[in-house]
Amino acid sequence: MRGRSSRSMNIVQITLFLWYMSAVASEETSLAKHKCSSRCGLVTQIPYPFGIEDRCYLGDWFQIICDNSTSPSRAFMKVTGLEVLEISVEGTLKVASPITFSNCSNKPVGRQNPNFEGSPFVFSQKNRFTSLNCGGIALMTSLDGSTIAGCLSICDYTSTSYLRTKSCIGMNCCQTTITPYLGSFNTNFGAVLNNSDRKACNSAFLVEHDWFTSNSTNVSAIDEMEYVPMVLEWHVLDLNYTKFDIYGTNNWTDDKSTDCSSSQCFCSKGYHGNPYLLHGCQDINECEDPDHPYRCGSGICINYPGRFMCQSPDQRSSRVTLAIIVPSSVLGLLFLLTGIWWAHKFMKKRKDMKRKEKFFRQNGGLVLEQQLSSGELNVEKVKLFNCKELEKATDHFNADRVIGQGGQGTVYKGMLADGRIVAVKKSKIVEGGDVGQFINEIVILSQISHRNVVKLLGCCLETEVPLLVYEFIPNGTLFQYIHHQNEEFPLTWETRLRVSIEVAGALSYLHSAASFPIYHRDVKSSNILLDEKYRAKVADFGTSRSISIDQTHLTTLVCGTFGYLDPEYFQSSQFTEKSDVYSFGVVLAELLTGQKPVSFMRSPESRSLATYFLLSVEDNNLFAILDAQVMKDGGKDEIVGVAILAKKCLNLNGRNRPTMKEVLVELEGIQLSVKASDVQKTFAEVEYDRSQITEPWDISSLSAGSCMDSGTSSSFSESKRNSLHNPIIHTKRRAQWPR
Repeated sequence: MRGRSSRSMNIVQITLFLWYMSAVASEETSLAKHKCSSRCGLVTQIPYPFGIEDRCYLGDWFQIICDNSTSPSRAFMKVTGLEVLEISVEGTLKVASPITFSNCSNKPVGRQNPNFEGSPFVFSQKNRFTSLNCGGIALMTSLDGSTIAGCLSICDYTSTSYLRTKSCIGMNCCQTTITPYLGSFNTNFGAVLNNSDRKACNSAFLVEHDWFTSNSTNVSAIDEMEYVPMVLEWHVLDLNYTKFDIYGTNNWTDDKSTDCSSSQCFCSKGYHGNPYLLHGCQDINECEDPDHPYRCGSGICINYPGRFMCQSPDQRSSRVTLAIIVPSSVLGLLFLLTGIWWAHKFMKKRKDMKRKEKFFRQNGGLVLEQQLSSGELNVEKVKLFNCKELEKATDHFNADRVIGQGGQGTVYKGMLADGRIVAVKKSKIVEGGDVGQFINEIVILSQISHRNVVKLLGCCLETEVPLLVYEFIPNGTLFQYIHHQNEEFPLTWETRLRVSIEVAGALSYLHSAASFPIYHRDVKSSNILLDEKYRAKVADFGTSRSISIDQTHLTTLVCGTFGYLDPEYFQSSQFTEKSDVYSFGVVLAELLTGQKPVSFMRSPESRSLATYFLLSVEDNNLFAILDAQVMKDGGKDEIVGVAILAKKCLNLNGRNRPTMKEVLVELEGIQLSVKASDVQKTFAEVEYDRSQITEPWDISSLSAGSCMDSGTSSSFSESKRNSLHNPIIHTKRRAQWPR
């Protein structure tokens, strides 16, 4: 009894299992049209647009012939006769591709793949064109005979088998990829190597690359085969098929389940099925997926069209509470974020204000405000700008606004709110102990009113480094006109003399006429600007120093520019008014020679223009180093006079240099002598002794003595004043200038 009972139980279990499998199979979504066969032998799915029966396929190219005379049944393409191995609704079709043989006994000759031109099919790039031969070449050619692709193999005499590896690297076998969208080709052979000792049989075929390299494939047995698997790709929407042809109705509308954005259709994410059938893409119920039974863990899986959601067990029972909590939480979070944003903005603004106050105090703003409020300083002459105003004026200190850059800072061009064009200088870090002195400089410089000094309009002390605002001078620097010739405004001798007088007047004013002496400390041609009328303007007072009458300035840091720097100041760090005189002497030498203050084109001992100029004067070789424009325009008297004055300014002993006031007087005397000479030349004929014309001009003999010396050592300015009353002497010297 127990045996019978056990057998009966087994039968029941088997029956239940078969019933369950049939039920599952019936629930599977059919990919074929309704009431159409969906399988043939080993081809388990024949999805639409493919079909077997009439009206079950889209067109002749998609008709499948099921041969039931064999066991199992075999499927074939009606148009081409190729055996179908597998059909995918995602756009691929695997067929049995014929192998093309050459010189092979008992093998069919001349077989080629079908022509798919103008059809929905193309050869897939998942295939490889492969040839098995020894010392031969296999070619893929188009129908007109042109070569599409090919490969060459060589003989491997050491191998015991025809193929050593599945990689097919050229030993008895070769492979190559194919071009995309290939619809037709022919296979041809050509021997290029001597293979008389090897078998003459050649074969070539288009084969699925994954099948060829699969471990389950015995590639050494391919010689015995006549067909190999090959993949075709098929497309529908890029042909003449309309959506009515595909779906059989005009009521078809796009939905989220189907994606037909390319030449093929696909089921969207979360759906599966056949996108070429009307409503053929069905939702995937992820919550019932047997492969992921615990998709949501301890939570509840809720399926939605194309997606799913996991919820905690009590969420569905508290939907009302959830409807209240969610909006309240969102509003609360919104208020919290708004509060945090306002708090951050307030803290940032407060931090910026404290930072500005710190810099304002650090830069001496309180001292300056005290002087402004006490009436010691005229408010109209200096203005305290805020940093936002200057940032807006300079486009946040844009690099495109930079008009000058040097050792003391960077200068930006800006436009104030009232339309005034200004120059904003962003200075380098100010020494901590110099804050009071820096404010005094701002106060003093704001009081300067001289036509040849760039006017300071105000400052900003709210930044880490002070910002100084000057009037804008449009025509560049004297350095540019000396060293880069300008055809629109050539720097004539008359202009050079006038500019030197204007600069000397400005420095003389700063040294002696101002309430406190102001030393520039960086006199150079690039700090001399030219306004719209090409008048000189001395600029860059950012690191100038004002001192009491009875003091000299002792610094621990030497400031200035090499080539212009006073050697005595460089050695002692003690800056005096004579240090500015030395720098001005270098500018005079620049105006006379047109050469740069430092040049590596000159010999090492003459790289400094000051040294080069002094050596030339001492060697009575002045005229050999003069600028061509100076030689052309200037008279010998005034040129020599300016050269002697430059030599005095460049004296290595500061005590022997003239003051800027003395320099100004002497330059003005030279200018007056030029004008008087021109008047006398116009209105009088002067006789002179011809024997004195040929006397050599001794430059060094005129260099002795100070510009204000009296007594036996007559100064050059005195000789000029004498020349105004002695036309014979004056014209005699001008006659010696070679024309």
